[in-house]
Formats: sequence, C-alpha cells, structure tokens
Amino acid sequence: MKKTFAEKSSLLVFLGTAALISTAVFFLKSCNKKTEKEQEQLSTEHNSEKIVPRSAKVMSSKPDIPDDPNKRYIYLTFDDGPNRGTKNLLKITNKYQIPITAFVVGKHAYDSKTQAKELKELENDKLVEIANHSYSHAANRYSEFYKNPENVIHDFDRARDSIKFKNKYARTPGRNIWRTADITATDIKTSKIAADELQRSGYTLVGWDLEWKPDNTMKLKGTHKEMAKRIDSIFFNDLEKTSRHLVFLTHDQYLHDDDSVRELDLFISGLQNSNRFEFRKISDYPKINDILK
Repeated sequence: MKKTFAEKSSLLVFLGTAALISTAVFFLKSCNKKTEKEQEQLSTEHNSEKIVPRSAKVMSSKPDIPDDPNKRYIYLTFDDGPNRGTKNLLKITNKYQIPITAFVVGKHAYDSKTQAKELKELENDKLVEIANHSYSHAANRYSEFYKNPENVIHDFDRARDSIKFKNKYARTPGRNIWRTADITATDIKTSKIAADELQRSGYTLVGWDLEWKPDNTMKLKGTHKEMAKRIDSIFFNDLEKTSRHLVFLTHDQYLHDDDSVRELDLFISGLQNSNRFEFRKISDYPKINDILK
C-alpha cells in the first residue's frame, strides 16, 4: 500500500528520533567512560597523596561537620608545648571536656624528661590534637629563619619525623600565616616564599583570628571578660577568616601562674555556659582537609 505524505513524515520523524536517541546513548556511554577514567585517575592521585594543580581541588575522606546556624565555632589552639603550663592546660581542658589543638615544638619534647612525659600526655589525651610548630621554633630569630625556605622546610620535616604527627597541619613560629585550600594570608611579606614552599611540600598552614597575649612577666594580659568581648566583636563584625569560625591562640608557657590559669578557666567556662559557642579541633575547620598544590 502506498504511504501518504503524512505517514512518510511520521516515519521519518520516528527514524530520525531513533537515530538521535542512538547517538545520544553512544555519546553518554563515551562520556561515562571518560568520567570513570577521570574519577579513577583522581582517586589514584588522592590515595597516593599527590597534590593536584591549583585549579583543581580534592576533598579529603573526612567531610566537613555540618554547622548549626545558631552557633559560633571556636578553635582553641595552644602553641609551644610541651612547656611550662602544659599540665595546667590539660587540667582545664579535661575539667570542661573541650577539644583543643596543641601546636608543639619538636625540640621541646627532648629538652627534659618532664617535657617528654608531657608530650606523651598530650598524645594520649583524646581531647587533644597535636600539630607541627617546627622543630627549633626558628631559634626565636624569625627574620633570619624565613630568609632560607629550604631550611624552613627541613625544620618542619625534622619535627614531623621526630614526633610522627598524624596530620599535615602546621603553624609557623612567630608568624600568622595561612595556607589552606581557600585561605592564603601572610602577615609579614618577607615570609611569603617560605610559606609557599611549605604548602608545596604538603603542609597546611593554620594562623589565627585572635591571640591572648602576655604581659611583660609572661602572664596572660587582660581578663577573661575582655577576651570574651573581643570574641563577640570579631563575630559581630565578621572579621574571622571563615565566617562563624574563629581560631583562638595562646601559649602553654603563659599558664604557669595561678592568675593566668584562673583567667583561662573562667574564659572557657563563660564561653561554654553561654550555649552560643561550640569548641572544635583544627581538623574540623571548614575545608581544612582540601588539598591544593
């Protein structure tokens, strides 16, 4: 039977549609194969701890913890341990059962038997995360230290090898420097090259948003109420590096006297009782586990 023009058109449309579908299926299969290869390659690069180009980003196997929009997050970090005051620090953190991150100095772990013992206490405390604060602390000659990036890397590697850190987080001595997947900040520009080289060597550099500094007797300067007001001001004005997440810094050695210990105790107690804040370790900081070259 001879087909009408309408029937021919319908047939052509059907055949054309079938051809398009066939082409689309073939194309999708090809794309899927390519995607699977790319994912396999990406997975291999991540598992072998290779650093990918800056334009790409690899997520760690540890996802970010979801935020409560009604909370503000504080990361309590303590530098230069094990040192005078480390034992007092552990008493406070265990009293309130709050997590902290201790950026320890490699050399301090071997300066005395007491410090070696305190390092073990830090390592064995589930509330404490320890991270790299160099081996020598730049011998407190910071300008000279950062002039030689190769020596800086060697110093951090030496601390890593001697203490066997379980993470890649590091803090530069005497400098407030950030090198994470999405934060790059250098307080003193002459340290920039050394910081960049540390990042290329696999370190994630963590600075801070607020520091509780000492007075001329090496005690904590100011009161817990003043520090709490500064935290409120930073959050209110959105001055933290990551909105609603504040990295706080002070040092173990400032906690050697009763007044400083009491002020830190009252500071932490006040924050905890307000129910507006939550304490976290640096490993829970947003995107801290992303890897960039």
